[in-house]
Amino acid sequence: METRDLKLDGNAIGGLMLELVGSDLTAAISVCGGCGAHEEMARLDVYTGAGIVVRCRHCEAVMIRIVQGRGRSWLDLSGTASLQLDQ
Repeated sequence: METRDLKLDGNAIGGLMLELVGSDLTAAISVCGGCGAHEEMARLDVYTGAGIVVRCRHCEAVMIRIVQGRGRSWLDLSGTASLQLDQ
């Protein structure tokens, strides 16, 4: 199996993000900390395994990491320069 076969789009984590932050983020505009590309979260590349890794579809930089276990969740947004939440 190739890595590209494991790739999903950002819609795949829409429910999880709603659970974690209390808002639907699929339409939220994210800015990549690596290349500065602006993209809706639904259009980012998502890879799942022991955790979830969300990458920029332009430069493949890691933007978001999510790990869950034992009733806890860890959300790392360090690769995301900004995330626009519309009200």
